[in-house]
Formats: sequence, structure tokens, C-alpha cells
Amino acid sequence: MSASIDDFIYSARFCSLVDGITTEHHVPGLSIAIVQGQSVFSTGYGKACLENPTPCTADTLFDIASCAKSFTAAAVGLLVNDNDAYPEVQWETTMSSLLPDDFVMSGVGYTEAVTLEDILSHRSGMAAHNDSYMSHRAATPDNARSITRNLRNLSVAAPLRTRYLYCNMMYTVASYLVEVKSQKSFADFLHDRIFQPLGMQSTSLQPKLAMIKGHGDRIATGYYWGKDESTFHEVQSPNCEEGQGAGSIMASANDLIRWVKALINREDPITDRVYQGLVRGRSLKNPSAKRLKPFSSPAVYAAGLEVHYYRGHVIVGHDGSISGFTSRFFFMPDFKFGAVLLTNSSDAGSVTSILMRELMDQVLGVPEIERPQRTFKKAISAKSDTKPGMVRSIYQRKGVQNRSNGGKGSEKRYQGKEQPLEKSEHRDRSNRDQDTPLATYIGDYCNPGYHTLVVEAKGNQLFVDATDRSNGFTLNFEHVSDQTKYIAHLSDMIEGGDDAVEAEFVFEHGRIVKLGLQLEPALEDLIWFEKVL
Repeated sequence: MSASIDDFIYSARFCSLVDGITTEHHVPGLSIAIVQGQSVFSTGYGKACLENPTPCTADTLFDIASCAKSFTAAAVGLLVNDNDAYPEVQWETTMSSLLPDDFVMSGVGYTEAVTLEDILSHRSGMAAHNDSYMSHRAATPDNARSITRNLRNLSVAAPLRTRYLYCNMMYTVASYLVEVKSQKSFADFLHDRIFQPLGMQSTSLQPKLAMIKGHGDRIATGYYWGKDESTFHEVQSPNCEEGQGAGSIMASANDLIRWVKALINREDPITDRVYQGLVRGRSLKNPSAKRLKPFSSPAVYAAGLEVHYYRGHVIVGHDGSISGFTSRFFFMPDFKFGAVLLTNSSDAGSVTSILMRELMDQVLGVPEIERPQRTFKKAISAKSDTKPGMVRSIYQRKGVQNRSNGGKGSEKRYQGKEQPLEKSEHRDRSNRDQDTPLATYIGDYCNPGYHTLVVEAKGNQLFVDATDRSNGFTLNFEHVSDQTKYIAHLSDMIEGGDDAVEAEFVFEHGRIVKLGLQLEPALEDLIWFEKVL
């Protein structure tokens, strides 16, 4: 292993690389921390906030998104490890025996068979159903208990233990289990059993708790890049109680590296038994060779951690992404090395991936000529005068709330399905063919799992405002054929965009009785809403 990994993150080469790729990918700020054995090194680049220019440091707080799943799995692991207090909680225990009144799944046999480790390894067969969660903006917001009890209303997408299906909901269910068994709030359990013992004083569940602690001025502002306007758009970190367990943890690089260090060195509260339970592979994540990075093996999902091999060595970690923020942590057990990469940008997945590989190659002593530099040759030569802690002048003007340039392509909503006609192919025809009055379609439509959608008329189109969801969106309907088949153009409430969603109304005896929407790509069928008003 290279003996100069700590010097490397402060080197001109690494600083130039960071500056180049963050500029190229429109990432305002990045925090990095590394651990080597017992030694920790950290720094920050760019800006935590653009409107009121604030340097990004290793103490800046970010929403770490799905990196939080490692804490949820560890919380469960602590229950499993405590046979005196929780003898009934084991990795192989069925969820319905642990939460008999609350954990009920649709489909024959799932309720009786799904185990704790099934929900933590994304192999329960449950689809993501990301558009079913109700946020604090809803009349009746979801919480961990209601998310758990709503499972019975949502369709499964695969037989148990046959397919890797990433499901945030199941991590919220796991957090609810921790609350029920410990008789503590999930926030208090994390604080008392993990954050406080590790000295993670700046880490909190939900932004509101970080502000209550007096850390509000350290929270980074999230951003996404509007390509059409060539400017940044601001994104605030939301309080998301319905997402606890799956995400919603605020942490700094300096705090999160303490967690990585504890995993590497088995520091209290992480015993070897807890660690082995977290890293035991349970489901194959990406078996397709076409998706593999150079020198990498397919990844397996364990419990809140992913495990793969890079150049023959074990790599453990997780990444996370939410509007405005991208995060990643990883460690190399063979070398007692780990790193944390936190950014305030939706567009930083490639940045954290490139930096991760560069750090791994440095640890492994891979000669520069043998590293996959083609990815960032341009970036390295972009700028060479950045030093750790310096702020780049990339802010031009405050992003206006024009979200016409969204982050989701229409193909995501039509995976495995025949693509509908493009807008340009049928726009004139659809306007001409919409003979049935829009008033015929207007009303409330209900699905037990997805709750209520209200179809309205907006101008000469049908419209749905679903911004009460956690992943809020709107739908503008464009007629395709038969007065029943439509493309619903989905626009994310934060990042905009134009996802093409298959939509269909069903008439019976001259009146509309239901609406189907392709809101879950893992399912062959549409999500059907009965017209109730």
C-alpha cells in the first residue's frame, strides 16, 4: 500500500483533480475525509452555500441520503447482538412475528416468510413504490408506522429471494421495528447507541434536529444544475419522517469518518458479531457485466452495505443520492483504509465514483499510467491552483425556479414496456381527438396504497397535483387515443423534467370508473385508482 495516502489528498494532483471534475459536473462543494488505521485526515473544497458564499469544510453538514441505511442495519444488528434483551430478534426471524399487527404484505406467503434480513437486503420481492409515501405537505403525512402498515396495500413485484429490488420502504419498516423493540424513538436510539458512543456530535436524524442542536449554520445548501439556464437551482434539505431509516441523516465528513473507522476497527458499539452480520452478502446487485466498472466484480448487497471486489480486494460501502446532495463512503478492510465523500449537488455521482477509484488505486499503489485516467484527463488539466479549503468562483447567479430541465428520462417510467408516441408525433392529432369533455374525467381517484389523486382541468388538459408526496410531482395529460389512453407528463416538483407515464381511463356504462398510471416500473400492471367522487 502507498505510504503517502494522507499526503495524497492534499497534493496538487488530487486538488487539481477535485477542482476539475467538480467544475465539469457542476458540484458547488465537496467534503472528504479518510481514515488509515487510527489516523484521520479531512478537508473541504468549494462552497457549502452560493447565495451567501460559505466555504465547504469537513465540518459542513450534508444530507447523506441512502448512506444512512448502514446506520439502520447497524441499529438492527445491535438488537440481534443483545440476546438478553431481544432474544426474539435474529437476522432470520420473520417480520410478521416481530410486528404481528403491523407487518402484512400482499401476495400469498410473503407475510409468513419474509425475514428481517430479507427486508435489509432488498430481496423481499416488494417493489419500490416511491410515489406512495405522503410527506409533511399532505393532509395526513406518513410516518414509520403508517409506512409499515401500508405494505398490505402495495403489490409485490417478484417471488421472495429471487430478485434484487431496491426498496427504501423496507428500511423505514426496519426503523419502526427498532422503535417498537427498544421503546425509543429511532432518533434517540441512533443517538444513544451509535452517534454518542462514537463521538458523532454533529450527526442528527432530520434537518430539524440539527437546527435544534444549533447546527443550522453548518448545513450545506443543496443544488442541481439547470442545463437550459446554465445555472444552479437551490434545494433545501427536507424533514422526511416517512423516510427515516432509508435516509434523512445529516452528517459531516468528520463525523461520518468516525463511523467508517468504527466499522474497520470494530470499535464500540460495533462488535465483530455485529460487523459480520452487516457484511454478509445476501443478494446479487448487478450481475450484468455491461454495468461493471473496470477491474470491479459484481456487487452483493449485505445489510445496509454493499460489498464488491476491486483489483482483487474487498470493498465495502454505500452511496446515496437525493435532490441537492450526493454521498458515498467506502472502506478497504485489507488495508484498514476508508473514505467519505459528501457533496451538495444532485449531479455528483460520477464525481464521487471517480474520486473513490483514484483513492483506491493510490492505496493499492497502482502506477498512474495503469489507472483509468481517460475519465478525468480533461478535468486534471482544467485548473491547477486549487488548494484544500479554497473556494472556486463558479457561482454566477442565483438559480431561478425554472425546472424545465429535469433529471429523469422518460425511459425510466417505461422500462420493459413499449414506448408511447413521442409528443411531436401526436400533438396535433391528440388535440383534435379529445372529444370527450374534460369535466367527464375530473374527480377524486383512490388507491389504498397510493391514497388519493385529484384529477383537474388546467387549460385544455387534465392535470394532477401530487406535490403532497415525498417525491412530489405533477402530471399533465396528453391524449393518445380512444378518449382513454394518455401520456401523463410527470414533472418532479424540485428538478422538473418530463417523464412520460402511461395513463389509462376506464369507462363503464358511459362513466369513468378508474384511472391507471404506470407509477412503478417494476410492475407489469398499472397502479389503478378507483374514481370515488
